[in-house]
Amino acid sequence: MRILAAMSGGVDSAVAAARAVDAGHDVVGVHLALSRAGGTLRTGSRGCCTIEDALDARRAADLLGIPFYVWDFSERFRDDVIADFVSEYQAGRTPNPCMRCNEKIKFAALLERALELGFDAVCTGHYANLVSTETGLELHRAADDAKDQSYVLGVLTAEQLAHTYFPLGSTPSKALVRAEAAERGLSVAQKPDSHDICFIPDGDTRGWLAEKVGSETGDIVDRSGAVVGTHEGAHSFTVGQRRGLKLGVPASDGKPRFVLEVRPVSNTVVVGPKEALAVREISGTRFSWAGAAPTADEFACEVQIRAHAEPVPASATVTADGVVVVPEVSLDGVATGQTAVLYVGTRVLGQFTIDRTVSAVPVDA
Repeated sequence: MRILAAMSGGVDSAVAAARAVDAGHDVVGVHLALSRAGGTLRTGSRGCCTIEDALDARRAADLLGIPFYVWDFSERFRDDVIADFVSEYQAGRTPNPCMRCNEKIKFAALLERALELGFDAVCTGHYANLVSTETGLELHRAADDAKDQSYVLGVLTAEQLAHTYFPLGSTPSKALVRAEAAERGLSVAQKPDSHDICFIPDGDTRGWLAEKVGSETGDIVDRSGAVVGTHEGAHSFTVGQRRGLKLGVPASDGKPRFVLEVRPVSNTVVVGPKEALAVREISGTRFSWAGAAPTADEFACEVQIRAHAEPVPASATVTADGVVVVPEVSLDGVATGQTAVLYVGTRVLGQFTIDRTVSAVPVDA
């Protein structure tokens, strides 16, 4: 196959490209330039997609003896990922930019261009597995639970899965990938994993959002509507947050309070007891299936609401308006805008963006 290897400059994508070469594929490496202000180098393990990363990717490609290119996807990234991130926060939701990047950039824009150029598949260093069945390809969890990235790949469609290649999915541990990189002489063998939001490398999401959307003082209220404090910008808060509230009125029971809801229209933040974070139902209208769709409108599954959260047994119902999921035990601190990924065993069935949550604790409780 003709394989386009997406090389981020990290160890995983470098080893994935190397394995594609070893498998006899015709491999070309590409690094995505996602910012036109790429002069800032990585600080430790913060951020990604910098000039340093591009140089690391080129060195890896040179060692592997494959052609290498840098493609400018900065406009698509700005419009599809960064702008979406800002607008979601402005709407009082909590987005996952890595999910949007996989959906809109790596497996949409990049894959589209790869197919136009005659490539058969895009290869990445994600830890996930593809399994061929009678009904088509299925996306499954990786062998290494600690590194499993199937959650952030839940947005992939059947057509996209047909043109993807994940060489690392069956590797038992990240340590083995690093050891393999060292044996191959790849300079990125011990390079730290990136973390935080790549376009906010200093980790100050609140400050970054304040620059983008401004700050406006508003009320912090309890579940009854009583004002218990003020804030300097509702976009700075997410559901489940405890720190930084600076409440002027203590709770009657003396216990700490948490953010339960963000209301951007009224610029209001709602707080309450930890128990009120429990959610007994979630639903969403924006959904997709990773492979064959469910054969029934109601089915048992497991739901996962964060990349590293434990999956929870649940029942799901597909309606004309979207997907409704009722977990067997309440979910904790769910925010609209988050992605719910549905599993059956190790298989990723599909995903939806959470539009609505139903609290397990009545307002007057």
